[in-house]
This record gives sequence, C-alpha cells and structure tokens, in this order.
Amino acid sequence: MFLPNMVKLIGRLMKDKRVPMAEKALFTAAVAYVVLPFDLIPDFFPFFGQVDDIYLVALTLLRLINKTDVQVVRQNWTGGGDVVALIESVAALAPTFLPQRIVRILSAKVEMVPGRKVIDTLAAGDKALVYEVKENGPTEKAGREHRVN
Repeated sequence: MFLPNMVKLIGRLMKDKRVPMAEKALFTAAVAYVVLPFDLIPDFFPFFGQVDDIYLVALTLLRLINKTDVQVVRQNWTGGGDVVALIESVAALAPTFLPQRIVRILSAKVEMVPGRKVIDTLAAGDKALVYEVKENGPTEKAGREHRVN
C-alpha cells in the first residue's frame, strides 16, 4: 500500500499552494523527462535505459518532500506511519551513496523566475527558469552567474 499512498501524496503536494513552486517545477520537469522520448540513456537499452528515469524522479521526489514544510507533508499523507521520518532516514543515507554534486543539488535552495518574467525568460532562450540561490550573493545555474530581479 506504500506506492499508492505515495502517488496520492505526490498528487496532493502538487496541488497544495503551500508547496514551493520551484520544487513543483523541478518534479514536473523530471516527470516530463521520463515521458518525453529524449533520454540521457535511451530506453531501448534494457535496465540502464530505465534507471536514469527512475533515479531522476526519485531524486526530485525526495527533494520535493524535503523542501516542503513537514506539517504540509503529514497533512497530505494518507498512509500509515510517519512518512516524514521515513523520508528523513532516506535523505540522511543519500550522501553516503550519491555523488557530492547530486547531494548539493538535493540540498540547495532554489527559486523560480518571478511569474511576470517567465515568458520573457522563455523567449530569451538562454536563461533558466529555476536558479540555485547562494546564501551570500547572486544566484547561479550551472556555473553561470545570474541575478533574480
């Protein structure tokens, strides 16, 4: 019953206005990556073709839940037990098994371009919609400096 309850949780979190929009966008992008025919490792390679899809969705799901207020996650959980404690256990183990760059991505604070600038950003074609926010200074995406106005 864990998997159906997790799917319900994801659906509820995606609809909940208290969940950060940037986290919803990252998770939606991961799901789009799985659905679209473009892949880092094509799906026609048995096992390996599916692993990158599962890995990406799992990481963004972990990030979505970790970056959402624990009370919001608990309110949306319909299964038994404390899902927050389970996810915190998985998140605590992740740095042991994951590359440091992935750990940084999971723990970084991100923001989206303000709503009124999304169309301009998309039209420019070379700017990101989601930025990593550095604690002291400008934001960056993939090593390029950007300021969010």
